[in-house]
Amino acid sequence: MKLSTEAKQAIFEQHGVAKTATDTGSAESQIALFTHRINHLTEHLKINKKDFSTRLGLLKLVGKRRRLLNYLQQREINRYRAIIKELGIRK
Repeated sequence: MKLSTEAKQAIFEQHGVAKTATDTGSAESQIALFTHRINHLTEHLKINKKDFSTRLGLLKLVGKRRRLLNYLQQREINRYRAIIKELGIRK
C-alpha cells in the first residue's frame, strides 16, 4: 500500500500537534500514521491469512507505535491521553 502525499498531509493536519501538513515529526502525527497503516495491514491479513511477511511488518509497526506511545506517556501524559482517545487505541 502506497499512501499518497495528500493522504499523509491530511493525517498530519488532523492529528499533529501544530495542526499543519508539515508537522511530520511530532509523536502524535507519527502515531496516527502508524495507526492508519496498522489498520490497513490488519484488513489485508484478514483476507490473506498466510501472508507471513506482512504479518512480520505489522508486528514491527505495532512495536514502533507502542514505543512512541510509551515515550509520550512518560513525557506528556495529557498529550498521550488525547491521542489515545482520538484514535481509539486501547492499552
